[in-house]
Parts: sequence; C-alpha cells; structure tokens
Amino acid sequence: MTTREPAVLVLEDGRTMHGHAYGAVGETFGEAVFSTGMTGYQETLTDPSYHGQVVIMTAPHIGNTGVNDEDPESARIWVAGYVVRNPSRISSNWRAQRSLDEELQEFGVVGISGVDTRALTRHLREVGAMRVGIFSGPAADRPVADLLHAVQESPGMVGANLTSDVTAEQPYTIDAIGERVATVVAVDLGIKSMTPQRMAERGMTVHVVPASFNWLDIAALNPDGVFFSNGPGDPATADHAVELMTGALEAKIPVFGICFGNQIFGRALGLSTYKLRFGHRGINQPVQDLTTGKVEVTAHNHGFAVQAPVGEEFDTPYGRARVSHVCLNDDVVEGLELIDGSAFSVQYHPEAAAGPHDSAYLFDRFADAVAHGGDR
Repeated sequence: MTTREPAVLVLEDGRTMHGHAYGAVGETFGEAVFSTGMTGYQETLTDPSYHGQVVIMTAPHIGNTGVNDEDPESARIWVAGYVVRNPSRISSNWRAQRSLDEELQEFGVVGISGVDTRALTRHLREVGAMRVGIFSGPAADRPVADLLHAVQESPGMVGANLTSDVTAEQPYTIDAIGERVATVVAVDLGIKSMTPQRMAERGMTVHVVPASFNWLDIAALNPDGVFFSNGPGDPATADHAVELMTGALEAKIPVFGICFGNQIFGRALGLSTYKLRFGHRGINQPVQDLTTGKVEVTAHNHGFAVQAPVGEEFDTPYGRARVSHVCLNDDVVEGLELIDGSAFSVQYHPEAAAGPHDSAYLFDRFADAVAHGGDR
C-alpha cells in the first residue's frame, strides 16, 4: 500500500509541490520529463532510455493494471523517480502479479503522488525540461531552500554519458524464429527486450553486444547488418558509438538505428545534435514519412535531436542523404537515410511495446536489406 508519508517535489527553478511518498522513501534527483501515455507504464519504467530521468505521468490514474513479469523491457526499473497524481488503490487486471507501488519499492525508486501532474506538465512545456528532486520521509523535513540547493547541485542531462550504465555486461544471442534469413549485430546502447524480438520474428538471428565492443569485435561476428539501439544520455558524448557506426558504414553493410541510434547515425554523417526544450515522450506522437506522405502515430523518448536540412538532399562521407521523417508537432527531424538505401534510422521506437504499431514496417525494411546479402 502507498505510504502517507509527506513528500516534496522541487524543480530547479524553485517551483515546489507537496504530496505523499509513492514507492520507496528517500530522495532522488534527475531530469524532469513528462510522458503523455495513458497505458504502458511498466514498459516506460523499464526502458533504459529513461535512466537519469524523473518521469511525470500526465494521465491522472496510474497503476490500475498493476505489474507482471511478462511486460518489462529490461531486468529492472530505470527511471530516477516517478510522479503521479492518483495512484490506483487496487490492481484490477487478471495478469497483475503485484502492485506498481510494491514494484517501485522493490527497486528503490522514490516517487511522489497527490500532485497536479498536468499543471506540472504545463509548466515544463513553458519553461523546458529541468532538474528536479523528490524528497520523502525524513528527507522532506529540511527547509525548502536546502532542498532547492541540492537540486541545483545535481548533474544535468547535457553532457551526460550514460551508455556504460545501461549496456549489457556480456553479449547474448536471440535466435531467429522460423527460417533464418540473416544474422545481425545489435549494439546495445540501452536496448529494450522487445527490439531483438521484433527482428527475430522476421528471421534474423540477433547478436546483442555491449557498447564497449570495437568494430573488429563486431566484424568478427560476420553480420549481414548492424543495428544501433535506443539509450539515454547526450549523444554528443557518444564518440565510441559513432566510431562503431562509422565502421559499419565504411563496411557498406545495412545499418538501422532507432532513437539514440538515430542521433549516432546523424553524427557519423557529419551532422550535429542539440537539446530539445522539453523533448518528446509517450505513445501518441505524430510523425510523417516524407517519402510516402503517410502519418504514423509513434512512441518516443528523446530529449535530444539531430540538426539536418529538411526537404533537400545533403552530402555526407558515405554519399547523399536526406531527412526521411519529421514530427508534425514541431518539425523536429525524426528520421535519416542514405539515398542508396544502405542505412537508415528513426528517432522513435518502432518496436513500440506497449504500442502503437504503425512503424513496424521499419523492421520489415531492415529484414529485406540484410536478406539481400544474408547468406552468411
């Protein structure tokens, strides 16, 4: 059951909200971000991309379906903190094995309930994402000025290199389901478990490797293609991942990147990245495929983006390239591709657990690309 111990949320600009402890009791710091999804909170919590972030849920009721052992996207909860308005008092789903509150306590995630999350979201939309602290129990008894000072002394997301925190310690393999059409290497920058599953469903055997691998390690696996996953942190710090992307592009084998992988692809093409004001998160972001005109509803979690010219081709060390997808809310670049079709990326999550699935065709596209040279 949710504790009624007092809790305080303090933003780095001094805005303060009072509520009750939810999950573990203590204190935590991170980047305050909001998620607009009404469902799929378990997948959000266990997505390594949220490492270092305090997630504010705009939907007022959270925890209704409890948690189970089937839906996590990794072995643990990654969010730095959790903010909800009205936590469900019961878990009313036949698949529930325990409550969300119990799960947060199990993983030591400090949260707060009873605050106006929509007002908080509107504030972040006006002033941008910022650092935040949640304090509960004895930690909340200190003067607000002291809490604010602690928040302002905590690290920010710009310049954060978090890949080593979330990548796999050892390589592992997900076997193709049915007939194998190709073998690919997935560079784990914070990969979700559903991603290699989506590739395995399309006949790809997936070797998931730690981000610390060098290009010779990857080449030794003789892949038909290389995939670069989602992940947390500032892409400007990910020089090693860019080196791996460069190796794949120079080897002229198919490349597919998502989210953080899109930013790494952009950097390898010679583009720059920048911090978004408040980022894109949740499962209802509209993105247009510029090659077809189709609009897709997509799942996002990114606070950085690639700076690239929209509507015109541009030169790269690997041939001509273009922006393939844009967000219809703010025209942010959401996809890149080489004109020859050998490499492409998107800024969102086509594996989309718990949905939507408008972008599943991207895995089909990658499967087709690797299958053409996939007799290894």
